[in-house]
Amino acid sequence: KAFPFTKPRVEGLNFSFSGLKTAILYFVQRETKKNPKFVEENLNDICASIQHTIIGIVMDKLRMASKQTGIKSIAIGGGVSANSGIRETLKETEETLGWKTFIPKFEYTTDNAAMIAIVGYLKYLQKDFASQDVSSSARLKF
Repeated sequence: KAFPFTKPRVEGLNFSFSGLKTAILYFVQRETKKNPKFVEENLNDICASIQHTIIGIVMDKLRMASKQTGIKSIAIGGGVSANSGIRETLKETEETLGWKTFIPKFEYTTDNAAMIAIVGYLKYLQKDFASQDVSSSARLKF
C-alpha cells in the first residue's frame, strides 16, 4: 500500500489492466528520474502495491458479479489461485459477505497449460472430438 495506484474504470464485469500497467510504467519512470535507484530501493513496496491494487480490482468485480447474480459460491483456479494475497482476501470476504469459497490446495494452483492439456488428452482417449464447424472465442461476454 506504499504506492497507491488508481483502479481502471471498466464498466460491467470485464477486466482491463492496460491503464494500470501504463500508470505503473509512468510512475516508475517519474520516480527513477528523481532517484535512479528507486526501483532497487523500493522493489518490495512497488510489487506489494501493485498486488494490492490488482486484488482490489478482482475483488470489486467478484462482489459486483455476486450482487448481480446472487451467486455466493466462488471458486478460483489456475496460477492466480497460488497468490497468497488473493487467497487471504477471498477467505476474509467469505466471512464478511457469506460466500462459500473454493480454493484449491497450493500444489494444485499452477500451470493452466498442463490442466488444459490433460483435459484434451482425456477427451482424446474418449474419442470426444469437436466437429470442424466449431468456432472459438478468447473473450467471454457478460
